[in-house]
Order: sequence, then structure tokens, then C-alpha cells
Amino acid sequence: MQTPKDYIRQDLLRAAGDLFYEKGYLGVSMRAVAARSGVGLSNIYNYFKGKDELFRAVVAPATRGLERMLDEHYGNGGRDITDVWSDGFNDFLVNEYAGYISRHRRLLAILLLKARGSSLAGYKADFTRRAADTVKAYLEAVKRRHPQLRADVSYFSIQVHSVWIFSMFEDILMRDVSPDDVPRVVGEYIAIEVSAWRELLRM
Repeated sequence: MQTPKDYIRQDLLRAAGDLFYEKGYLGVSMRAVAARSGVGLSNIYNYFKGKDELFRAVVAPATRGLERMLDEHYGNGGRDITDVWSDGFNDFLVNEYAGYISRHRRLLAILLLKARGSSLAGYKADFTRRAADTVKAYLEAVKRRHPQLRADVSYFSIQVHSVWIFSMFEDILMRDVSPDDVPRVVGEYIAIEVSAWRELLRM
């Protein structure tokens, strides 16, 4: 059951999210959040230590979604690499990424396009590096499990793969691709991406 504090926190997140989306991190003050939310300025600090913590809380659903996908695809319990050749794998990825964009489109725009000045300004580079490390470790395990596959893909190529995903997200947001067209755009990207991985692993 939600308490009055829960409702106040939600009001703050909603108001701050609207402002960050409209003006970016640097263009928003805590005073503006107070005015938009109707929560007293001094009271906001009972919920968040400062603007950066508030910003991180606003975009947390988007960052958690990315972390979850990375772990489910390449973490300790990640999918087996042979799924790349299974029927329906492309559709699975399209639904995963298109669904993620649909659920978190505004938050993703805030995170990737409006975070300058915040502690998450370098999130794309940080996540790309962690993703590359995770995928490299995953491929090391693949070499042991499936010696018939060529799993010694260069770290550089793995990083490029991670950057491309963010490039797709950013282009969808900046070009304002309609929600109806997102599955097609994602599907075309996935078709190219998965075909490349299949070719690399068989070489």
C-alpha cells in the first residue's frame, strides 16, 4: 500500500522527468522541480540529496532495463550462443529491443540526449565498456563449451557492436521514428547484426 511519501516521491519523479525531457539536466533547477511538482523546495531534499540523485532516479527504469538485457543475454545465466541459429531468435531480439524502446522512450531520450552535466553524461561509454567486457568473458566461455565455433572475436569488434546498439537508439530518438515504425527499423538492424555474428562465429 502506497504511503503519502510514496505519492510525493512519484510526483517529484514525474515533474523532474518532464523538466529534464524539456530542458536537459543543465537547464533544470531544484526550484523549478519544486514549482512543477508542488512540493516545497526544502522538502525535496528529504527524498533526494540533490539534482544529480534525482536525475539518476528518473532514468533508473531505463538503465535497469539495459543492465537486465545485458545480463540475460551475456551474463552468467545468459542464452547459449547456438540460439543465434535457432528459429525465432531474430523475432525475440526485435521484440526485446522494440519493447524496451516503447516502454522507456522518454527516459532513454533523457539518458542519452539530455544528460550533459550529470554523473550519467558518460553512461553510453561506461555501459559500452562494461558490455564489451561482459561479452568478451561470455565468448571465452563459448570457446570452451563450443570449440567448433570461432569465438575469438576481437575486443574492438565487440565494442563496435555495443556502440552500434546505442547509435540505433539515438537515431530513433533524434529522427523521431514513429512508434509504429520502430519494430521495422529494429528488425532491419537486428537482421544485419545477427547475420554478422553468425558469419563471424563460423569463420
